Amino acid sequence: MNTMSPSTEAELLAQLREQLDPEKIPRHVAIIMDGNGRWAKQQRKSRIEGHKAGAQSVRSVVEAAAELGISALTLYAFSTENWRRPAMEIKALMSLLIQYLKEELKELQQHDIRLKAIGRLHALPKDVQKPLTAAMESTKDNRGMTLCIALNYGGQHEILDAVKNVLYLMQEQKISVDELTPEVFSRYLSTAELPELDLMIRTSGEMRVSNFLLWQLAYAELYVTPVLWPDFRKPHFYEAILNFQQRHRRFGNITE
Repeated sequence: MNTMSPSTEAELLAQLREQLDPEKIPRHVAIIMDGNGRWAKQQRKSRIEGHKAGAQSVRSVVEAAAELGISALTLYAFSTENWRRPAMEIKALMSLLIQYLKEELKELQQHDIRLKAIGRLHALPKDVQKPLTAAMESTKDNRGMTLCIALNYGGQHEILDAVKNVLYLMQEQKISVDELTPEVFSRYLSTAELPELDLMIRTSGEMRVSNFLLWQLAYAELYVTPVLWPDFRKPHFYEAILNFQQRHRRFGNITE
């Protein structure tokens, strides 16, 4: 288990903060929060306990992102493929989500954070939809960071849904084929109102994107850490941002 004392974490945070360039903070960061199950196995605990431990990392990272002035933070909470997991685990994940929405709403309001959710939300359980909708409604006017939660989300489904919407508009003659560009198409994605994705973080060391933000990843920087999600804290997030700042982003151009 990768833990550190509060004093050690504070010292490390101070050191990392000094190295960060406030002019090069990414606007939009996304995280594939992976490793809850492996963490639980290492601790000889249930997978559900791993998810509970991971919720602590969510709080830590949301706080860190807001402190750094990041505009949008998107967290991959539940994929369309996650429905294949055991029913008991799915129920526990949904309960944890409801608990998070109830317990953290006050914190979101205090830090002026707007909550947004993407994915096929209509297929979520009704007892999840109600507090989720209420939380988004109550924070919609906040002007700080946008916390975007991907629920029942799949990148392929998102692109397919966008294509269907565009085809419908073409049938209605509201848009022509010649008008369709990557910029126009992006308006029909669920992240249309968010800044372009700058950085994708994946915990647990797995080298794949797992059907997450496939279109948005086109020119995003990737950062993979072996740290399991329940062990991921502010210093790890700061290290990812520092690594991002050391990249030279060419967007297809060449370096002179």
